[in-house]
Amino acid sequence: MTSLVPLPIKPVPLLIKPLPLPIKMPARQKQRGAVTAEFAVALPAVILLLAFLLAAGAAGITQLRLEEAARAGARGLARGENTGEVQGIVRRLAGEGATAGVASDGDWMTVTASAAVGGSLGSLIPWTLTASATARGETPGGAP
Repeated sequence: MTSLVPLPIKPVPLLIKPLPLPIKMPARQKQRGAVTAEFAVALPAVILLLAFLLAAGAAGITQLRLEEAARAGARGLARGENTGEVQGIVRRLAGEGATAGVASDGDWMTVTASAAVGGSLGSLIPWTLTASATARGETPGGAP
């Protein structure tokens, strides 16, 4: 019989590294990235909403200026001022970009003022607003 001789065992280096143990993170640190991602998604929508609100505000202000300019123009026309003076009144009150149209129907005179929306966002949205006012012409010898 032959005797078996045990061979010496050499340790073999591991090619696969063991996985690190999971590190326990507090719940707050886990939420950090989620908040940043949600903010990045919501920010463009908030900016777009703010831009629309600013454009609507500019349109409202322009409409109020046009209404006041049309009323003042109609009063001037009723007092006997000529069309050039009425257009000057409208431009002075509504802005240099405003235009005025004059129409008369017997004793009643109508001034229509129109202009594009102003402001920094007005050029992006091609809105043209109009307002008109009517006044009865004053007669020089009439009773008050």
